[in-house]
Amino acid sequence: MDHIHKSISNRYSTVIFSSKEISLKQLNLLLEAARWAPSSYNEQPWRFIIGTKGKNSNYKKIYDCLFEANQNWAKYAPVLMLSIAHKYSSVTGKINRFAQYDTGMAMGNLLTQATEMNLFVHQMGGYDVNKIRKLFNLDDKYEPMAAIAIGYKGNSNLFPTDLKERESRERYRNSIDEFIL
Repeated sequence: MDHIHKSISNRYSTVIFSSKEISLKQLNLLLEAARWAPSSYNEQPWRFIIGTKGKNSNYKKIYDCLFEANQNWAKYAPVLMLSIAHKYSSVTGKINRFAQYDTGMAMGNLLTQATEMNLFVHQMGGYDVNKIRKLFNLDDKYEPMAAIAIGYKGNSNLFPTDLKERESRERYRNSIDEFIL
C-alpha cells in the first residue's frame, strides 16, 4: 500500500453543517468506533456527553458553553458532544498520565468512522471549561477535552459569506520533516 486510507486523507473539520438528523444507529456506530480505541492498561478513560438538537437538554447546555465564534456555525450541527478524560486510574487510583492521550485515540477512531460514514466532525477548544464543569457537575476527576459538532455537510450557498470563505480555505498540513525531531 503506497497511500494513506481515504478516511484519513478525506477528513476535515467543516463549518458548513446540514440540519439533517443523525440517527441513533449512526451515533452508536461512532461511539462503537471510539470504544475500540487502544488505551493504557485498557483503562478506556474517555467519556462523552452527547447533545442532540431538539431531543435533549445537553445540546443547549453545550451550545451555551461555546465561544461566540464557534456558536456562529456550530448551531447548524444536529449533534454537539463533549469528550472528557477520566483522570484517575482504576488500577492504581493515581493520576493516569495517559488519560488525555487515550481520549484522543478514541476521538481519532470516531473521526475515521465518521468520515467513512460521510459525516463530518469539528472539534473545538473554544468553550468555557468552568461553565461545562458546572452545568454537567464534573468534579476534578474529569478533564473536559473538546467540544464537538457532528453532522452532514451542508450546502455552502445557504450560509453567510464568512463561513463560505472559511470553508473554502486550502487545507494545510506540515511536512513530515517539520515534526520529526
